[in-house]
Amino acid sequence: GLWPPQGLRGKEGVLSFVRHVGCVQYDPLNIVGTNPELVLQARVADFTPALLDELLYRDRRLIDGWDKNVSIYAVEDWPFFARRRAALLRHYGDPSRPAVEVLPQVRAALEERGPLSSIDLELDRQVAWSWAPTRIARAALESMYAWGELVIHHRVNTRKVYDFARRRLPPELLCAPDPFETDEQYHDWHVKRRIGCVGLLSMRGGDAWLGNRAIKAADRRAAAARLLARAEILAARIEGLRGPFYLRSQDRGALERVLGESADQAPRHRAAILAPLDNLMWDRRYLQALFGFEYRWEVYKPAVERRWGYYVLPVLVGDRFVARFEPGRENRDHALTVANWWWEPGVIVTPDLCDALCVCFA
Repeated sequence: GLWPPQGLRGKEGVLSFVRHVGCVQYDPLNIVGTNPELVLQARVADFTPALLDELLYRDRRLIDGWDKNVSIYAVEDWPFFARRRAALLRHYGDPSRPAVEVLPQVRAALEERGPLSSIDLELDRQVAWSWAPTRIARAALESMYAWGELVIHHRVNTRKVYDFARRRLPPELLCAPDPFETDEQYHDWHVKRRIGCVGLLSMRGGDAWLGNRAIKAADRRAAAARLLARAEILAARIEGLRGPFYLRSQDRGALERVLGESADQAPRHRAAILAPLDNLMWDRRYLQALFGFEYRWEVYKPAVERRWGYYVLPVLVGDRFVARFEPGRENRDHALTVANWWWEPGVIVTPDLCDALCVCFA
């Protein structure tokens, strides 16, 4: 979606992009926009956060759900994750889990009061949850969300407000059967989808394969072999890089079009500020090998161990990463600030480059 630049517009542009890549990773951290907002502003010419909010919580054409960790995907993909939801039900719905004991109370409160967040429930006991203890109310709601009984009704900043899926999703989606008869069929779909999320991906794609522990590396390789045999994906070799890399057969035309463009045919280069978890950034080893751009998201590193900064964004111009910067907001009027700016080695700062960056920041 980055080439040709800013080629998408409005809600249909957002939907087109999300359907093309499968999912956009969600992260609640908001320095100058959340991760999905930054992903979309780099590609959709007239994007505003309100467009995404409406598609998620009013139009219900997109949904927050589990894919590559917590993600946003098209609502029609709901049936394809039936196996994921069933596995999470077995995991979080085990009777030994402390949240299970309060499920009747939580369900009754939702029935009586409508959409609720964890702070609306007076269930304050701390229980073990994920990587840190949390209130039992939150553990119950998150569990029900994980196995698909609840969906997110809306968010208040980063706080999730939940409602029953049956009240928010069409019956034909909720009642749709699992489209896969075997695990192999599910693996094939998942691997092809994840290749499409990035565009060009190896089976060693590191973080690009996060989000489904049930599909091991051997399962991915076997799925890739089956997809190749059916010509649903293609193998690609990149000169100087260890491969193979894979792309969906449907994306071959886009790749050939870009490779065949002459300088006078190509659209004018534009700048794009990318999100830390942008789909293009998922396989960072590949990113460094192909673009010569080393990137680490350092928000979880102690300050003394950071090379660049707490929250640093890449800057792409055309097909080259030219810089990275640390953004912020003024407390008084929320104006965008640039705390630090680092040019990439070898970048020549020209008037055209500066103009492209000014347009992008505007």
